Amino acid sequence: MKNQGDGMIGILLAAALVGTALLILMMVCKAFADTVREDVLAFGEYPAGIDDFTIFFISDIHRRSIHDSIIFKAKGKADVVIIGGDLTEKGVPFSRVRENLKKLIEIAPVYFIWGNNDYEVDIQKLGELFREFDVTVLKNKSAFLPAFDNQIVLIGTDYGDTIESMQAILYSIKKSAFRIVLCHSPVLAEKVAESDNVSLILSGHTHGGQIRMFGLGPYEKGGIKKYPWTTLLVSNGYGTSLLPLRLGAPAETHLVTVKKG
Repeated sequence: MKNQGDGMIGILLAAALVGTALLILMMVCKAFADTVREDVLAFGEYPAGIDDFTIFFISDIHRRSIHDSIIFKAKGKADVVIIGGDLTEKGVPFSRVRENLKKLIEIAPVYFIWGNNDYEVDIQKLGELFREFDVTVLKNKSAFLPAFDNQIVLIGTDYGDTIESMQAILYSIKKSAFRIVLCHSPVLAEKVAESDNVSLILSGHTHGGQIRMFGLGPYEKGGIKKYPWTTLLVSNGYGTSLLPLRLGAPAETHLVTVKKG
């Protein structure tokens, strides 16, 4: 009987080890997914008489190298590329960052906002890469898009900004413009008021919780929230923090088309 009991324990341990290995393998696969989510958002206030506007949005790249399949899926579809912060982090070679930017400019002109981890690297070297690839850095700045009759404006915030500093930028912009706010953390986004006249907010930072058990995680899973006064997209992000593992919040990038409706 003892031998049978020992054998059963051995089988259970082996099954547990196999199950754990399969779970870790699945988590690695989710962390290195190359998904491009496509969403179409209609706004009544979208300017009449101009074409639909498509954004390729990627945030929280961290240590990853952007896969060619991502570029293939987005190329020819997007009018602009927006990097929503955490392009890099401490320890990432600048050669990898350079290669990622080189790929992204194949899609469309690139706009960048700062994330917390971007400040861990040599900002001067990062700035040199931005100049090399003609990346527009929106640090407490706005940019109107001439291709859309200057009726669409991108408003970029710095990581750690207050709602007051963002509103100072908003107040300087004509109210008739279709306003898209870019902020790395959704904490700032959720403070936007109806009087700010912001139609769309793009954010990241949280990784969707990165590892979620039974639907629970340290942060909400990424997705689109529609408020009466604005729409907020929070991305799960493309990379990871600490360990290259994900569960319940797979890596993602976005093609977001904005139109009249």
